[in-house]
Amino acid sequence: MKALRRKLLRELWGARGQLLAIALLVACAVATFVGAMGTWRALERAQAAYYAGYAFPHVFAECRRAPEPVARRAALLPGVAEVETRVGAQVTLEVPGLGEPASALLTSLPDDGAPRLSRLHLRSGRSLAPDRAGEVLVSESFAQANHLAQGARLVAVINGRRQALTVVGVALSPEHLFVLAPGAFVPDDRHFGVLWMARTPLATALDLKDAFSSIAVRLAPGAPSGPVLAGLDRLLAPWGGQGAYERARHPSHRYVSDEIAQLRALATLIPAIFLGVAAFLVGVALSRLVALQRTHLGTLKALGYGDLRLALHYAGFPLLTVLPGAAAGSAGGFLMGAGLARVYARYYRFPALRYTLDLDVVALATALALAAALAGAAGAIRRAARLPPAAAMRPEAPPTYRPSALERLGLGRHLSPAGRMVLRDLGRRPLRTALSCAGMATAVGVMVVASFMRDATHLLVTQQFDVAAREDVTVGFTQVVRSADALRELRALPGVTAAEGWRAVPVSLRAGHRSYRTALVGLAPGASLHRVVDGGGRAVPVPPRGLLLSLRLAETLGVAPGDALRVELLEGTRAAADLPVAATVDDLLGVQATLAAPALARLAGDGELVTGAWLAIDPARQDALLARLRAAPRVASVALRGPTLASLAKMIDDSLLWFTTLLGFFAVVIAAGVVYNAARVALAERERELATLRVVGFTVGETWRVVAGAVGAQLLLAVPLGWLVGAGFVGLTARATASELMRLPALVTRGNCAAAALVVLAAAGAVALHARRWLARLDLVAVLKAKE
Repeated sequence: MKALRRKLLRELWGARGQLLAIALLVACAVATFVGAMGTWRALERAQAAYYAGYAFPHVFAECRRAPEPVARRAALLPGVAEVETRVGAQVTLEVPGLGEPASALLTSLPDDGAPRLSRLHLRSGRSLAPDRAGEVLVSESFAQANHLAQGARLVAVINGRRQALTVVGVALSPEHLFVLAPGAFVPDDRHFGVLWMARTPLATALDLKDAFSSIAVRLAPGAPSGPVLAGLDRLLAPWGGQGAYERARHPSHRYVSDEIAQLRALATLIPAIFLGVAAFLVGVALSRLVALQRTHLGTLKALGYGDLRLALHYAGFPLLTVLPGAAAGSAGGFLMGAGLARVYARYYRFPALRYTLDLDVVALATALALAAALAGAAGAIRRAARLPPAAAMRPEAPPTYRPSALERLGLGRHLSPAGRMVLRDLGRRPLRTALSCAGMATAVGVMVVASFMRDATHLLVTQQFDVAAREDVTVGFTQVVRSADALRELRALPGVTAAEGWRAVPVSLRAGHRSYRTALVGLAPGASLHRVVDGGGRAVPVPPRGLLLSLRLAETLGVAPGDALRVELLEGTRAAADLPVAATVDDLLGVQATLAAPALARLAGDGELVTGAWLAIDPARQDALLARLRAAPRVASVALRGPTLASLAKMIDDSLLWFTTLLGFFAVVIAAGVVYNAARVALAERERELATLRVVGFTVGETWRVVAGAVGAQLLLAVPLGWLVGAGFVGLTARATASELMRLPALVTRGNCAAAALVVLAAAGAVALHARRWLARLDLVAVLKAKE
């Protein structure tokens, strides 16, 4: 066995270039697997620990105003372990150093500052003093964005009255892991936050003494949520209940859970691609080695080495190639995961988010890499083990030199002698040519995916802000108001050039046994400031009768245009009716249920009311308008287009920059690895032919063109195939990352296809130029010497 070990080490050293390329591919696969899986585990651990340690509720419900005895009745529902009530409202804020109005969710804490559910984690400062009115705690993201510390002063408009507030501390809550304004899809930490205030002063300010506006419930272990949801709906219906919902529908929880699901997809898809290419390269390299050592195998078998021993010897080739790559990939995965955790910590507010290198993840990644490499090498190992000694001692039968299929098609008629050599080599090894092309095509496909993520996100932003949401300012009211009066007052404000109202009503949509709770949005027919658009950027008109549903929502409910849907309002008159689905729209953001404003007014039976309005304004008069809106008692929130776009751009840069850079690097590694392998195999198999060309008068450059021509021909075949592979990868990625909150369009443009091809061609060109040095160092005498 010592002799076989020495032989193996010599062969590994002789093929070190090819093995390095394979090890790099394995390292990329392992790094992605370890980094993505480790980060998703870190998020899951942090989420579970936070929820358990700080008593995150299982069920939530909001209402207009319910007396406290209703909460005591809720505590008696089967399956309920604990109930806690609160008061709260969305308010506008004046923040020092911030010219635009900000808004916040102002919610109550018990007067002793110690809630039983959704307990706060105090980052800095102190808790609320029970005997001091006007003290608040501030969410960490809002405090950091506006440089608020203990002692900072804010002014809030609460129930139409201005009130001075003093910041006494910065806190985190499990209900606000991801702080997002109602109706928004991107965080704006500078203009929206969460404030906590003592229950008695806040209830007094909101006229909610001895009453509550929201309730949180912790379930008993193993208790189902369905009966509790139904019971809360029944109890809160007379008090303006808006429909109870479970933890899975909580916005903050959904964002974090969707991110974890996307990381799972990333940890599965990309490593599978890389391990597949690595397995191919291992198989090609080992097949070449077995073919070249045919007589060596016969000699070893004649000396008494058994089939199993030789099979284990050749299995050492992929094993000793994969293990260094897996070790390097594990280290790279740790760095990748730690970087990802830092990015997530900026948006998901955990008390602690620690990334650790899990040894079981490293072991699983290494095992998968070894399995892939052994699967690729299995054919060559089997041939080595089964080769009879007598047959192995004879040289391999020479190839059949007859015109290939490509030549019979007449493709070589107008080629130079070097070109015909390239054509014959491709035609006589069709399987190897196809596999090499597939590997190069994979590199092009990965590069297309990297461009897709960037282009699709920018397209989504363009559609949302240039086609769908074209308003400059979004105004939310403290309560529904009459449409005509509100819009007339808004149009009279300085700088307002156009105003359109909208109404959002919480509803339960039912189709047979399926149901879904969401907001039914009423839009004015012919609205131009805010429109519904599909994934292609085309505006979809709101039908005068019937519902316009997001395609994803329609699929969830199992309905199609023409089907009837039961619509139950969860506020106001709580009317219910069967409405037809007039159309569906394959949109990109959220899941929408839209109805024409007049039809919603008829359904609700309370007239044409609005929840908020969209405004187009004159930028020169923006400051005067914002000053009026900040002081308006019925305005609960003001959102500006500019800050929202800036926040979205920062989020995209943080989340996509590393991903596109990583995929681009991976594509270059795949391209270089596959081309390097193809060139080395071509050189090893055709050393005698190439040396003969040199002897008969071909220069190094002319000989090199034969090798480079074979690689270039494979690239020409691989690039169009890579575009198709890229389109498939884009479709898989789009489906894997799709959620109810956001769906990226499966976008493949000519520009990113061209860019992907150029990057891969450049990597291949660098390897091909390096191959010229191999030919220059070729020992002609040694190669042409007749073997004994």
